[in-house]
Amino acid sequence: MLAIFQKQVAHAPQELNSPRSGVAKPKNPDQILRDFHAAHPEDAFSTSFGGGAALACVAAQPRSLSGYQRMFCGLDDIYCVFMGSLDNLSSLMRQYGLTGRSTNEALLVIEAYRTLRDRGPYPADQVVKDLSGSFAFVVFDSKSGAVFAAQSTDGGVPLHWGVAADGSVVICDDRAVVKAGCGKSYAPFPAGCMFHSEGGLKSFEHPMNRLKAMPRVDSEGVMCGANFKVDAFTKINSMPRVGSATNWAATWDDAAI
Repeated sequence: MLAIFQKQVAHAPQELNSPRSGVAKPKNPDQILRDFHAAHPEDAFSTSFGGGAALACVAAQPRSLSGYQRMFCGLDDIYCVFMGSLDNLSSLMRQYGLTGRSTNEALLVIEAYRTLRDRGPYPADQVVKDLSGSFAFVVFDSKSGAVFAAQSTDGGVPLHWGVAADGSVVICDDRAVVKAGCGKSYAPFPAGCMFHSEGGLKSFEHPMNRLKAMPRVDSEGVMCGANFKVDAFTKINSMPRVGSATNWAATWDDAAI
């Protein structure tokens, strides 16, 4: 999986960007995309969108070879790259009225996102928390330009993110691609968290707690992005939402980074 979003689409947390890159200079998005294809020369594919977004994925492989499922789906101008599996896929299909349709995890996530965007009866953290399993996904809404990404609480599916040379957000399961493309401005994506292009980064596991950026230092003693941890001592005040909000991601602004 690789997702790249230019600054007009999404902004990474400021703490992820290390001002001192040293000899590891970050690359531009086009170079990072080429690196991803070079790392998977036979089974990688990608698509680019007007406005500064690109998604790439490795073709589906038997789980015994990759360790987890890889899926790429698009529906009604919403695209999802999903890795892993959902243990409760059948019950979620019934919950979202998808019984009788041919549905996989990626299509289910698209439907969950669309429900949040259009009707939003529940907080976003509860919707993601309802997903049981080991997973990581990135959703791009090409109509609105919104980005929505998350990783399961167990961190069982690897996910990393960083900042490219032009300030683009880079999200990828291949650590080598992110490290080479983002220089010192990269880190593991925080498990149990979700990221939205307008709402920022927030823990869906502990939605009432703020996240705290913990600077990362590499073997050379140089700052290397940041890890984001739940601050158990800092809680936020939250008011219940009434009705359906168009900008549903704004409901987590008080706790987001």
